[in-house]
Amino acid sequence: MTLSHYTKEFKYNLRLATPVMLGMLGHTFVGLVDNIMVGQLGSAQLAAVSLGNSFIFVAMSLGIGFSTAITPLIAEADSQQDFESGKTSFKHGLFLCTVLSVLLFLALLLAKPLMHIMKQPKEVVDLAMPYLDLVGFSLIPLLIFQGFKQFSDGLSLVKYPMYATILANMLNVFFNYVLIFGKLGFPEMGIVGAALGTLLSRIGMLLFLGWLLYNTAKTKPYIVNLRIFHLDKAMLKKVFHLGYPSAMQMFFEVLIFTAAIWLSGTLGKNPQAANQIALNLATMTFMVASGLSVTAMIRVGNQKGLKDYPELRRIAKSIFLLGVMFATIFAIMFWLLHNVLPTIYVDMNDPLNAMDNAEVVSLAASLLLLAGVFQISDSMQVIVLGALRGLQDVKIPTLITFVSYWGIGFPISYVLGKAEALGSTGIWFGLVAGLTSAAILLYIRFEYLTKKLILKKSNT
Repeated sequence: MTLSHYTKEFKYNLRLATPVMLGMLGHTFVGLVDNIMVGQLGSAQLAAVSLGNSFIFVAMSLGIGFSTAITPLIAEADSQQDFESGKTSFKHGLFLCTVLSVLLFLALLLAKPLMHIMKQPKEVVDLAMPYLDLVGFSLIPLLIFQGFKQFSDGLSLVKYPMYATILANMLNVFFNYVLIFGKLGFPEMGIVGAALGTLLSRIGMLLFLGWLLYNTAKTKPYIVNLRIFHLDKAMLKKVFHLGYPSAMQMFFEVLIFTAAIWLSGTLGKNPQAANQIALNLATMTFMVASGLSVTAMIRVGNQKGLKDYPELRRIAKSIFLLGVMFATIFAIMFWLLHNVLPTIYVDMNDPLNAMDNAEVVSLAASLLLLAGVFQISDSMQVIVLGALRGLQDVKIPTLITFVSYWGIGFPISYVLGKAEALGSTGIWFGLVAGLTSAAILLYIRFEYLTKKLILKKSNT
């Protein structure tokens, strides 16, 4: 095929992906606002948010990863115009997301004592403890929201979750401003105020999306008379078996970034704060790739339902190409602005923390150079994963992600990340190695699987 066979899909891909990207960027923007506002309080507070969020990200990865099982099932049922199958998939997926959200919150409470034995700075741990309680509880509305979001995405109604996320960001900025700094008569709560703002904004986000879907003609029949506690064991098992490997895929990836936070903490509060800045910026660009991943999952799921495998392969590769183009732009941006971007997060005019802030900015700038390096591999691995989820191929990709991140990436981070080795830079070398390995192996898996499906159909 010529290049135009792929580029002609760009317009539709972007039309589908843009609301998803903006919605996911909105989720990340909540963290960005928290980091920027908390960063004005000092490097210890910023490091505490980083440490608390490291626990949140691990739990969130399991919940969000699990919820992705809903989208391909809905997309396949929608392409086949099978309403009953779609409603059943949605009901069982939403039930499992709700149960999992409560279990993950309880697990976070039980995991809090780990902070004391992880060789993290005591000042940082003391600040992180109350922050974790409130943000942990916000996982419940967030993961229920994810159930509704994945359902909406599966029907290609990607704008509604975006609208809800925009509202959440507006609420988060307002609540952060008044609760962190004690404005408009509210008490000054510091990073606990940031946590409370996140909780309130996520509750508002869930309620608004539920209201939108209930008042939309296409989605209302799926929601009314849902009878969520009338469950079918076979369907529950199907959704669980599809969602569990996807959850583990995201878990393995998020956990290696979480390990980077913990390893940075052993180097001190300033390396940990610098790691948080670089990670937050890299996460912002990653959300664009994540939006394309959802697009790949939807479009591949549709083509799977139609059993048009050559078209499936062409459409998926058009999304891969688009992702590489975006990733290249972001890589150049990080390389050109690596000294400027970290200054957004700290108060460079604060005389009390001047030396700490200067060290944080310098370290973060060096890490952004490496973040630029892994933009393409990070983008490719998540987009190809989306395509494989659309094919409902989840077991082998789970093994690939485990080997890439924990058999290749983490050992490099652990060895090179020690203070006597390369420190923070060494930790990120491991991230580059893990993400690149995952991208290569997952693409090989996609090539193998799609060629096999095409050959199988041609022989029947």
